[in-house]
Amino acid sequence: MELIPAPSPNFDARTAPPEMIVLHYTGMLTGHAALDRLRDPEAKVSSHYLVEEDGRVFSLVAEERRAWHAGVSFWKGRQNLNGVSIGIEIVNPGHEFGYRSFPEAQVEAVIELIDDIRSRWTIDDGAIVGHSDVAPDRKQDPGELFPWKRLAEAGHGYWTDVSAAPGAPLCEGETGPGVFALQAGLTRLGYDCAPSGEYEPRTSSIIRAFQRHWRPNQVDGNADGETRARLIALLRLGA
Repeated sequence: MELIPAPSPNFDARTAPPEMIVLHYTGMLTGHAALDRLRDPEAKVSSHYLVEEDGRVFSLVAEERRAWHAGVSFWKGRQNLNGVSIGIEIVNPGHEFGYRSFPEAQVEAVIELIDDIRSRWTIDDGAIVGHSDVAPDRKQDPGELFPWKRLAEAGHGYWTDVSAAPGAPLCEGETGPGVFALQAGLTRLGYDCAPSGEYEPRTSSIIRAFQRHWRPNQVDGNADGETRARLIALLRLGA
């Protein structure tokens, strides 16, 4: 694929090869503004790539270097994921500035870019995640409008369309073995959700992140039957 060089000074050395891909939205009014920020040495943020709405792909940091995109983060027992991930910023104003669907040309470019990245590095499907997955207390991106199902159908990541399951939802404030099992499943999937049996605010944040990725029609932090069924189905798939 054709990459447009747009070097950023905001990087340092890796200590290990990349084994994850973290997807973001830019959350700024324009792609141009986002590109300027990702290249501003005062901002101290960057990503490896930026994908514009028209499908253009900008290359900011070499994959062999550590870009500064994930911040405080966690997935499958690892922390501070910049060192082991490749960051892709996807131009979208985000929830603050008029969140909208991702255009087809942009989605196709993201898929092609991930195809290209995975031809060079060993990245499991379970390690293709959103910023909100790895930092659920802080981030919402790329959000519930991002077509994770389409990505999985192209061979990148996991998806399940399991139907609703019976049972009352688990909600914040509840306690007991059902909550413990839910937290254990989220931890196994990759989230930082050590089982306590107490459905506290952090568990709600993690459920919202899960829903943005795998249950986008309901993002409320309550683990209804379908949310729990999709978690179980993903774990059975090996996610």
